[in-house]
Amino acid sequence: MTTHRRNGTRPFAPRSNRSTSNSTSRRPDRGVNAKARYEEYIALARAAVRTGDAVEVENYYQHAEHYYRLSKEQAE
Repeated sequence: MTTHRRNGTRPFAPRSNRSTSNSTSRRPDRGVNAKARYEEYIALARAAVRTGDAVEVENYYQHAEHYYRLSKEQAE
């Protein structure tokens, strides 16, 4: 498998060259009111349904699902 395009340029930097700083690593959203965020994203998704933008609807539902799972995890 090659990482070069026909014109000789690389589409992406190799993983080893990507930043791995602790400040940019993804960590759970601590201190976030997950239930409130869940409700917020559900409301945004419902509003997006009315506009007919399926991509936006899916995006908001995926965010809502993330916060739903986070709220369940925090409840344990």
